[in-house]
Amino acid sequence: MTTPRPRSPRIAAEYGEASIRVLKGLEPVRQRPGMYTRTDSPLHIVQEVIDNASDEILAGFGRHVDVTVHADGSVSVEDDGRGIPVGLHPEEKSPVVEIVFTRLHAGGKFDKRAGGAYSFSGGLHGVGVSVTNALSSKLDVTVWRDGKVHTIGFADGELREKLASRAAKAGDKTSGTRVRVWPNPKYFDSAQIPVDELERLLRSKAVLLPGTEVSLAVERTGRVQRWRYDGGLQEYLLAAIGAEPIVPLFESEGYAPADDETFAEGEGARWVLAWTEEGPLARESYVNLIPTPAGGTHEAGLREGMFNALRAFIDAHSLLPKGVKLLPEDVFARASFVLTAKVLDPQFQGQIKERLNSRDAVRLVASFVRPQLEFWLNQHPEYGRKLADLVIRQAQARARAAQKIEKKKGSAIAVLPGKLTDCESTEIARNELFLVEGDSAGGSAKMGRDKEFQAILPLRGKVLNTWEVERDRLFGNAEVHDIAVAIGVDPHGPDDEPDLSGLRYGKICILADADVDGAHIQVLLLTLFFRHFPKLIERGHVYVARPPLYRVDVPAQGKRPARRLYCLDDDELQATLDKLVDEGVREGSWSIARFKGLGEMSAEQLWETTMNPDTRRLLPVALGDIAFDATTATMTMLMGRGEAAQRRVWLEEHGNEVEADV
Repeated sequence: MTTPRPRSPRIAAEYGEASIRVLKGLEPVRQRPGMYTRTDSPLHIVQEVIDNASDEILAGFGRHVDVTVHADGSVSVEDDGRGIPVGLHPEEKSPVVEIVFTRLHAGGKFDKRAGGAYSFSGGLHGVGVSVTNALSSKLDVTVWRDGKVHTIGFADGELREKLASRAAKAGDKTSGTRVRVWPNPKYFDSAQIPVDELERLLRSKAVLLPGTEVSLAVERTGRVQRWRYDGGLQEYLLAAIGAEPIVPLFESEGYAPADDETFAEGEGARWVLAWTEEGPLARESYVNLIPTPAGGTHEAGLREGMFNALRAFIDAHSLLPKGVKLLPEDVFARASFVLTAKVLDPQFQGQIKERLNSRDAVRLVASFVRPQLEFWLNQHPEYGRKLADLVIRQAQARARAAQKIEKKKGSAIAVLPGKLTDCESTEIARNELFLVEGDSAGGSAKMGRDKEFQAILPLRGKVLNTWEVERDRLFGNAEVHDIAVAIGVDPHGPDDEPDLSGLRYGKICILADADVDGAHIQVLLLTLFFRHFPKLIERGHVYVARPPLYRVDVPAQGKRPARRLYCLDDDELQATLDKLVDEGVREGSWSIARFKGLGEMSAEQLWETTMNPDTRRLLPVALGDIAFDATTATMTMLMGRGEAAQRRVWLEEHGNEVEADV
């Protein structure tokens, strides 16, 4: 008999109205800096200042960005743009320059109306330089504007020296801003600025802003570097790949005109492409000058445009051998590129903006890349034939690799469940299985999927809680049996070495409703995989799809067409509505629909929001830094039948963290 655990002394504390703490000003940033920036080094908070300077140049003001890494560890960024406004804000009655550095969600980048301060900018969330200030022990700002020099100082995110102004002297700049930042070491793993990364960032700004001079000075070493490129994307990419391309580089650009019915005037992209037989690849993408190292929908648009253009050339010249199927990754496999997109209202993943999530960016970029690349290939058929030969060889190599995987499988073939709608491809790494809650949603998923590589297995009702089910009795449950047979792997334990050669899908995706019931089904399926298929989690095969809970229909506004926006939860819905107001959309003119379940979504909506690899949000399931034993103990407490007392204690302790879905 086990001895009950003593009640935690924290449980006895009263949980009442006074227990709720409201974080004000920049406190949320200092409490959870990792939610707003990278904490390995202060580079990102410095980048926020650099991005603001770059946005001034992108808007057509200024031609210089000068960065200095000082001997005391501080960094200053100076530009010759318009200068941050210093007058009183009409509503807040405080100097605008003070508001910009001390208030979250305040900035000039929200105003997307015609004639606004910034039509296109990398700054969007309104938390950029305020986060820089919050995580700095000291920050000084100098603004040259309206024939005066204005200074203001901050310490630990708070105002230290009020705004002061003096008349400009002879030799002073006429306009611009200088921000000097002293990053606070306690918020970062290392307080040192990685100069090599900073150098790459500044060089890329110079590449993407033709005619702009960007400089970096490091006081400790005395090194000063300057970059200026006048349309030098090709030169930049050639130096990056370090290999001879098989055809000349293809550089072009395309932007929406004023009468475009789909996109705002000026939205579009500039790109340069290179294909090489071997050697390292160079791939860089940007949105409004913001680096996006994790890619996103603009890169998906580039890939789609490249694939459709080259496939059209191959089809027109009958170059594809019989039995060879061409896929986008074949065209993309040996391609290097620099892509810089201009998007009016970019939606980034997270505050550090490493990945673009804007769904329209796929069509935006693809619509310009395809016709121009297709025209170039037909203008130079010798280039097109060389590229066709390269991508066909890639497709044949991929097919041979898939055949090798098939040969490793055992000869015994289990009868696949009748309700499984399988995919056509035999490429295990590419194939995806969606475990879908309900037959209705399963029907939408079957119609909306890409049948080439996506399979659907609908599940009826709640899945069995398998935490305490013996392994040899698992198949007594029809749903569990169908899941195991469909994925092609037998149940196993954490210390077993299961035969994974029969695995039929590289991704196993849990797709449930976005409500509480859906979350329950997610937990039950995750319990099944963690308890009885742990090697699938360990090797990165299990994912959770994130369907939206809300749809916001926004009416046409000026030249901007009607839009349909999707939100994952209440917080994202509120952020979306706030942004619409900031854009000048009349409050209440939009309509909001709450999905009661996946079955309410049309096949097209389910594909666009949840299944399309280019626009979906798919979360990999992993243990991270948590020990396996610790996770097992927590799961036992949550899912074990005899753990009701411990669950009650845990719920009392964490009751204040619950978010009720009423």
